[in-house]
Amino acid sequence: MSALSYGLRSGAILATAGLVMAILMTSAVPVEAGPFSWLTGRNNDNQGSGGGFFGGGNRGLNDPTNKPGASELPANDPEAYMITNPALGTPTLSSRNIAATKAAIEQYKSIVAQGGWPMIPPKPLKPGMRNQDVATLQRRLEISGDLRGRSIPGEYDAGVVAAVKKFQSRHGLPPTGVIDSKAMVEAINTPASFRLAQLQTNLKRLQRLSANPGSRYVVVNIPAAQVEAVDSGQVVMRNAVVVGKMDRPTPELSSRIVEINFNPYWNVPKSIVQKDLVTKGRLFASQGKDMLAAYRMQAFDRAGNQVHPQSIDWNNPEVYNYSFRQLPWEENSLGFVKINFPNKDAVYLHDTPLKGLFGSAVRFESSGCVRVHNVERLVAWILRSNPGWDINRIHHMKQSKEQLDVKVASPVPVHLTYVTAWGTPDGQVQFRPDIYGHDSGAVAASTIVQN
Repeated sequence: MSALSYGLRSGAILATAGLVMAILMTSAVPVEAGPFSWLTGRNNDNQGSGGGFFGGGNRGLNDPTNKPGASELPANDPEAYMITNPALGTPTLSSRNIAATKAAIEQYKSIVAQGGWPMIPPKPLKPGMRNQDVATLQRRLEISGDLRGRSIPGEYDAGVVAAVKKFQSRHGLPPTGVIDSKAMVEAINTPASFRLAQLQTNLKRLQRLSANPGSRYVVVNIPAAQVEAVDSGQVVMRNAVVVGKMDRPTPELSSRIVEINFNPYWNVPKSIVQKDLVTKGRLFASQGKDMLAAYRMQAFDRAGNQVHPQSIDWNNPEVYNYSFRQLPWEENSLGFVKINFPNKDAVYLHDTPLKGLFGSAVRFESSGCVRVHNVERLVAWILRSNPGWDINRIHHMKQSKEQLDVKVASPVPVHLTYVTAWGTPDGQVQFRPDIYGHDSGAVAASTIVQN
């Protein structure tokens, strides 16, 4: 491998790692906490668990050693509590995006051929400022097509604000019009060659995924942390979701939604029993307290017989062979509803008691399952063919706490996808963080080929 190729490959990988780290460093402690949110200090539930048992995750990424030494950006990014539900538009899996993505590839080839764009310094830039850094920002935004029209050279005027907002929207960031976050600086400083390679990698994904998604379907774009309900080629609903963390990724899959579970039990996975629940049970017992009662849980022995809490010896290794489940209540980890579809990974879409996470620009916090904002609306849309199941009935189920499993009269295709770069028919080019590193190898290889 030549020195040039090695450098390009290393740069591509570092760009991915840097952007993902910057995105995750915008995380903040969730506004609300659910059961066991204080058990371990992070969300250690395993894939398939629903993800709401321990609260937020990725807190360790806020360690000061992760911060660039030369950065003048604030320690706590202002985006942390800002929801980013994009407006309705072309479905992510629309075949119309293929031609748009090809056009974007040609645009970015031209940008790369002309030397790419300049880097901006890691410091806050705001309206009213006038200096060389703003002039550099203006040039950067002009090259990517975000800044068009008149703007006073070197001045952060209304034209620059509008251009920054456009850039932020295209990258899934809150459109504040201000540069004062690590995620924003990392996104705007990602090399044009890297963006080109991302588009080329994702074009292949789009060509495959858009072949036959269905006429009426649900799609979760994992890197965008959003869900779309699509009907006859139109997005009728687009909501924020919380997806899996880097070490517990949400899997890519296609299935069919066949059942809605109202006020379900949450069966605690064995990994949580072994790593966290028994430890907490011992702590409660040492204080003369009943952990199961505190979290409205039940225990069952190997034969399936319910075990009385007072008879449990938390120091006996046999406790690891017990099964535990959480009863339906307002703090159940699955919330009041679960959207079920067959899959080998045992994941699903669901409600959550941790509503505060939906207000974050960073929503990579679960352990594989997908928590849905405004889940009632999505459930009503899925059950549209079931007589009597309108939004009012669903609200009633939430209030009544009644347990009920409802078969979907017309099963709805569901796709959990991974798309980080794509063009849309309106000429916009969208980018999202490669949170799981799925682009890295392909992007590095593509970058080497291009050069």
